[in-house]
Amino acid sequence: MSEFKILEIKKSVYEDNNKRADMLREELKEKKIFLLNLMSSPGSGKTTTLMRTIEHLKDEMKIGIMEADIDSDVDAQTIATSGVKVIQLHTGGMCHLDSDMTRQGLVGLEVDDVDFAVLENVGNLVCPAEFDTGAVKNAMILSVPEGDDKPLKYPLMFSICDVLLVNKIDAAEYFNFDLAKCEERVKKLNPNIKVIPISAKTGEGVEVWADWIRGQVKAWKQN
Repeated sequence: MSEFKILEIKKSVYEDNNKRADMLREELKEKKIFLLNLMSSPGSGKTTTLMRTIEHLKDEMKIGIMEADIDSDVDAQTIATSGVKVIQLHTGGMCHLDSDMTRQGLVGLEVDDVDFAVLENVGNLVCPAEFDTGAVKNAMILSVPEGDDKPLKYPLMFSICDVLLVNKIDAAEYFNFDLAKCEERVKKLNPNIKVIPISAKTGEGVEVWADWIRGQVKAWKQN
């Protein structure tokens, strides 16, 4: 029988990316730039939530947004109306961003004068969870219509996030969404995760979310 090599490509790709992600975080630390990786399913309200977030924070810090999509610039056009710096990233069919792609986005965004940068990742709950982007913190949005059982179906995503925004909470009664049950499931996967119920539509809970960001940005700059 012929001998041949078996290469663990997936493992080596992840390990190499993780090293570059750590290097990127160190560079962001030196420049005092806080980068947030925001993930969710399509239609969860990422862009609307970002617009609400910008409303609360744009007078306090310099904000830059990177909108990542397979194609289109719809979200970037929306964010641009807020007056903050924004750039559109096209992934060429890829369903996630890695640290090198994030670095390219930061260069294009010209973040030297930015305090708080956000990477709005490609919309899905699988691929983005597998790749470290080099962000300081990971956040995700779960919208009420998706159901309170999502942590059971996509455990990795909920495991790697520092904060979970439960969006469209104003519609919970119409979708039989159990917030307590959802939080219990999430905490089993990730005891340290912070769960914040919000409504990007009405503004409910957004100030709590903004306060979390303020605290994280301040701590990152001071340490």
